[in-house]
Amino acid sequence: MNPDLLRKYFIMGSQNCQRKPEDILVEAIEAGITIFQFREKGPGSLKDEAKLNLGKKLRQICATNNIPFIINDDSDLVDVLEVDGIHVGQSDQSVELLRKKHPDLLIGLSISTETELKQSNLDVVDYIGVGPIYPTRSKVDAKKAIGTEWLTKLKNDYPDLPIVGIGGITEDNAQKVIDAGADGVSVISAITQSDNIKNTVNNL
Repeated sequence: MNPDLLRKYFIMGSQNCQRKPEDILVEAIEAGITIFQFREKGPGSLKDEAKLNLGKKLRQICATNNIPFIINDDSDLVDVLEVDGIHVGQSDQSVELLRKKHPDLLIGLSISTETELKQSNLDVVDYIGVGPIYPTRSKVDAKKAIGTEWLTKLKNDYPDLPIVGIGGITEDNAQKVIDAGADGVSVISAITQSDNIKNTVNNL
C-alpha cells in the first residue's frame, strides 16, 4: 500500500461522538484525513441493524470522497459494506485467514510489544498500527503506553513496512510520532472532540 494513506488516519464509532458521526466524518474528510476506520465497539456502541445502517452511511460518504474505508475487526461486514480493508488486533481473527479469504483487502494489524511482533506474520499485512504511543482513554482495553523509542526501532528494522502510530495522539504530539518513524498518526478523540476539526486535522 501507499504509506501516504496512513498520514492522517481517522478512527470513529458512534460511541466516540457527541453529535452525528456522519457530520463529523464529512468535516474530517473536508479537512484532509487520508483514511477512515469504522470502529463501532465498546460501551455505548450500536449493535446489529443500527450498527450496519451507520456503517452504510459512513461507507457511502467515504466512497463519494474517495477515502479508503477500513472496518475494525468485524469480518462479517467486509462484504456487506464493500470495505477497502480490515484492521485487527492480536486476539482477533488471524491475518493469515483474512488474507486467504480476502486477497485484495488492505489488512492492518495492531502490535504493542516485541512478543506480539515476533508472533505476527508481517508478510500478509499491508501495515501495522503501533501503540498506544501515549496514554489514551478512547479505548477501554488499551494497553500500557510504549512511547516513541520502540517505534523508531521498528522503522529501522522494517523500513519498507508502513507504520501508523496510535494512542493518545494529539495536535501537540503528532509531529513527534512522525519524527520517530511513523508514516502517519491515527486518532479518535482528537477529531471527534475537536471544536474546530479543520484546524485539528491541519495541525496533525
